[in-house]
Amino acid sequence: MRNNQSGGKGGKGYYIALVLCAAAIGITSYVTRSSHKPEPEKISLMEQTPEAAPEAAETQAVEALATEAPETEPSKSPSVPAKKPAQETQPKKLKTAAPLSGNVTTLYAMENLSYNETTRDWRTHNGVDYAGAEGDPVCAAADGTVVSVTEDDLMGVTVVLRHQGGYETTYAGLQINPCVAKGDTVQLGQTIGAVGTTALAESALGPHIHFCVSYQDMPMNPQAFLNPD
Repeated sequence: MRNNQSGGKGGKGYYIALVLCAAAIGITSYVTRSSHKPEPEKISLMEQTPEAAPEAAETQAVEALATEAPETEPSKSPSVPAKKPAQETQPKKLKTAAPLSGNVTTLYAMENLSYNETTRDWRTHNGVDYAGAEGDPVCAAADGTVVSVTEDDLMGVTVVLRHQGGYETTYAGLQINPCVAKGDTVQLGQTIGAVGTTALAESALGPHIHFCVSYQDMPMNPQAFLNPD
């Protein structure tokens, strides 16, 4: 009887130990497998196919545009007219008339030489000469303002008028004591002086006036000024 009881107790202990060993083996196996999990495969950007790179770049560009702030409607402030581009300067046409009804005896010659009968040489001529009788009225060739009234040693009594558009006209060889003074406003056809013989540099021509025109301080042909078309 004792032997059977001892064998029963020993049998229970044996099974308990067996269960514990099995549990220990199972836990050890689980821990071992957990610690040796394969790492996820890393794919290098360099290993991507050629088509994938442009698609990724395009996706990033789209996402960047999506994050930008949306355009706001411009404020309705008073509009300022845009400045027009500066246009090339062109001579402004004026209503003009010849200062004297006499014949033209000497033409404008700045590109060619003109013979001067007084000095007996060839030289440029920055105006036109109108012949007339001494005392004939000389008129303003356009509306303007008297810039100066002077007596030149070579060209005699001289009146200079300034006109709109950058023009100036000069009337030389007038009689002494012209009809206007510096600062006067004159109208087209208004008498400003009279034909004289005061231009010593052109005394061989007799009574006449020397008529000059400048545009923006540059000499121009008086006939182009009087006949712009």
